[in-house]
Amino acid sequence: MEYMRIEDQFPRLNNCAVTLGKFDGIHRGHRKLMDKILERKKETGVQAVVLAFVSDRKTVLTNSERRDFLEHMGADILLECPLNSNIRHMKAETFIRQVLVGALQASYVTVGEDFRFGFERKGTPELLKKSGGKYGFEVEILPKEMDGSRKISSTYIREELLKGNMEKVSSLLGFDYFVSGIVEHGRGMGRREFFPTANLIPMPEKLLPPNGVYITLSSFGQEIYPGITNVGYKPTVGESFIGVESYLFDCEKNLYGKNCTVEFKKFLRREQRFSSYEALKEQIQKDIRTGEEYFRRGRAVVSSRMDLL
Repeated sequence: MEYMRIEDQFPRLNNCAVTLGKFDGIHRGHRKLMDKILERKKETGVQAVVLAFVSDRKTVLTNSERRDFLEHMGADILLECPLNSNIRHMKAETFIRQVLVGALQASYVTVGEDFRFGFERKGTPELLKKSGGKYGFEVEILPKEMDGSRKISSTYIREELLKGNMEKVSSLLGFDYFVSGIVEHGRGMGRREFFPTANLIPMPEKLLPPNGVYITLSSFGQEIYPGITNVGYKPTVGESFIGVESYLFDCEKNLYGKNCTVEFKKFLRREQRFSSYEALKEQIQKDIRTGEEYFRRGRAVVSSRMDLL
């Protein structure tokens, strides 16, 4: 997949099937849009192009995670377009004429029914449809994917993530929320005083669930280990940075320096300060037993994200 970040000018492309949106979670609704441009690519040989508008707020998927997802799904080109002053103040008609028609030469465009763009968000799917007739590109408007009576959206997913409702987040995304990174050396206290752990420092732009303990799956390439994970500052120990620290069941390997992806299955409890290391150790043992029982019941055997990719 070719990746371009738009700083000023859009690239000159030719005969593209384009979908537009924030794509900050690649949720079930986003994947319906992806399916459409990939179908068009298969049918007519056009390039499948994703135009993703990006902001500086924390997101469910980091920019690099989004790129990996879209590449695995089959996109040919990802254009990341920062929501800067130029884009925010560009009139919808100008965006259609200069970007979709002039630069990308789109032959097909698909968006969700509530997609808005351009100055004061005056660009609508209906305007796209009308412009398609004028400039000669096809427009397909897709209904929102639903969760009961509520539309699936990035806002809905963020709300549930910030509540720690990981089962709902998994359902809305269509895969488990995850944090990726390189296993770092900690202070070694876990190995000396408690239990050996794998420590990740999340990317600054990653939106995290509430500080606390979760049941998780950690993958290192094709090796997958169930475990429990603490997100936070470990107040009893007194860290100065937020980390993602996982105890892996039945794993004695040296994992330092390896790429790791931690997938979150279930929230167990909030992070808290304990009166002593012994009290903390006792609680960790309880958490481990709860996690082992969860997997013993067959609640989560394989990684849904790995299945998706």
